[in-house]
Amino acid sequence: MLEAWPPQPCEDGSCPVARAVAVLDGKWTLLVIRDLLGGPKRFGELRDSLAGISPKTLTDRLRDLESAGVLSRTMYPEIPPRVEYRLTDLGRSLAPVLNALGEFGRSLAIG
Repeated sequence: MLEAWPPQPCEDGSCPVARAVAVLDGKWTLLVIRDLLGGPKRFGELRDSLAGISPKTLTDRLRDLESAGVLSRTMYPEIPPRVEYRLTDLGRSLAPVLNALGEFGRSLAIG
């Protein structure tokens, strides 16, 4: 829970909300995480589940999330190569956040 509202400005990078937004920012990022909450997926599975995402954008999001420690990438020495993406413990800790966003989305009027 937030300690005080409105929050005090933190210009030194110490604001936890700003740090979280820096990691989760970008179109498709939360949807990639949502899909990986169901378990490990290969690149093609993620691309197919995210209708409209370009391969370059998906690659960029996966790299960003890996560098932030939200997901891990495992490459298996097979031919053709098989790569799987899975959430780390840090990434799985986002489940309540995604659940709350889902509830919020369900409460919005459609149309």
